[in-house]
Amino acid sequence: MGKNNAGRDWTQIYAIYGMEEWQTLVFITLLAFLFTFLSISFLLYFTNICFFINSFFTAGSSRFIAGFAGSVTALTALSLFFAAANIFHSSVFLHSSMALRMVNSVNDWSTVRTALDLGCGRGILLNAVAKQLKKQGSSGRVVGLDRRNTAVSTLRRAGIEGVQEYVTCREGDARRLPFADNYFDVVVSAVHLHSVGKEYGQRTAAAAAERMKGVGEVVRVLKPGGVGVVWDLVHVPEYVRRLHELRMEEIRVSERVTAFMVSSHIVSFRKPREVEEEVVVVVGGGGGGGGGEVRVDWRFHNINICC
Repeated sequence: MGKNNAGRDWTQIYAIYGMEEWQTLVFITLLAFLFTFLSISFLLYFTNICFFINSFFTAGSSRFIAGFAGSVTALTALSLFFAAANIFHSSVFLHSSMALRMVNSVNDWSTVRTALDLGCGRGILLNAVAKQLKKQGSSGRVVGLDRRNTAVSTLRRAGIEGVQEYVTCREGDARRLPFADNYFDVVVSAVHLHSVGKEYGQRTAAAAAERMKGVGEVVRVLKPGGVGVVWDLVHVPEYVRRLHELRMEEIRVSERVTAFMVSSHIVSFRKPREVEEEVVVVVGGGGGGGGGEVRVDWRFHNINICC
C-alpha cells in the first residue's frame, strides 16, 4: 500500500485508528473463503460432479455446466477478495490520504480559529486538522461531531497523535447542527453525508432531501468567507448542484477515486463573504396596484411571494 504524504504506512495508521464496520469486512472475507473452497472442490472433483450432473443432463452439457459453475465460483471468490481488500484499503490508508488532501484544500490555516469535522468517526480527519492547527502554532480548535457518542475513544486517539488540546467532541445530527449561524472558519466531512437519511433508503427522494439538509447545515454554520471540504461517496453531484443553488463560490470537484467499491470525490467551496440571508424585492406598481414582496432565503433557496 506504500506510504501516505505524512510518511506513514497502513500498519501505523491501523494501529492507532483500527477500522469501522469491521463486521462487513469479516463477512465478505468469510464468503470469499467459502467460494474459494467451492471452486477448489469443482477442480478436484470435476469428474464426480460431471457424473452427478449426468443424471439430469446429457454428457456433453454436464461437462459444460460443471465447468461453468466452477468458473463462476472462482470468479466470485476473486471478486470478494478484491472487495474485502478495497474496503480495508479505503477504511485505513485511503481515508488517511484523503484526509491530508482535504486539509491541503484549505489555502490558509493561519487565520482559522474554529473548525468542524462533521461525522468525525474514528478521528482520522479530525486529527489531521488538529495537526495542521498545531503546525501553524494556532490557538484554534476543531470540533468533532458524530451521531454516536465516541468522545472517549476519539480523544484517546487525539492524545496518541499529540493534539488532544486542539480537539473537542460533541454528539449530534448533521441535519440539525448544534451551532449558531456563521460559527466556523472551516467545515470538513469525510464519507459521512451519504449516510444521512439512510433510514429512508439510499435512493429515495426522502433520503436525498435529508442529505440536502446536511449540506444546508454545513453552509449555515460556515462564516462568510469560510471554506467547506467534503469527501463522500456516490452522491457528490447532488451536493454540487445544491451548492450552486445556495450560491457558493469557488466550487471544485476532484477526480474520481474508488472507495468502498463505489465512486467518490472531494468537493470544496467557499461561502460568499457578503451574504444577505433574506432579500426583499417589491413587485408591482404603487398606489394600490396589488404589488407584493418576493422574499429569497439564500440558505434554503426558497422563494415566498407576499401579496
